[in-house]
Amino acid sequence: QVHLVESGGGLVQPGGSLRLSCAASGSIFDINYMGWYRQAPGNQRELVAVINSGGTTNYADPVKGRFTIARANAKNTVVLQMNRVTPEDTAVYYCSAAVVAGIPPREDNYWGQGTQVTVAL
Repeated sequence: QVHLVESGGGLVQPGGSLRLSCAASGSIFDINYMGWYRQAPGNQRELVAVINSGGTTNYADPVKGRFTIARANAKNTVVLQMNRVTPEDTAVYYCSAAVVAGIPPREDNYWGQGTQVTVAL
């Protein structure tokens, strides 16, 4: 069984910074990509940023230049550094990972439980 656990959410003022972390645990053979998605009330879940095992990143347009995604492969961890946040960044942020696990190994997509980020004065 594979688990993703997020941490680092909370309340931050506009223009401030926040750092989210997601750690994958379990009988993991490899992780092909890890990413962050978010869902604001009344909206669909949307991509924020993803990074693959080679370090290639992809960002949603609203966060380009403000957010940075990075991986620590040895720890099966992905972090999202959020800078210059705005109220529009308020959402539940979910970690996602394409994990190779099991015998025989196969890739499945996993999700964390989500962490709330609120940007307000």
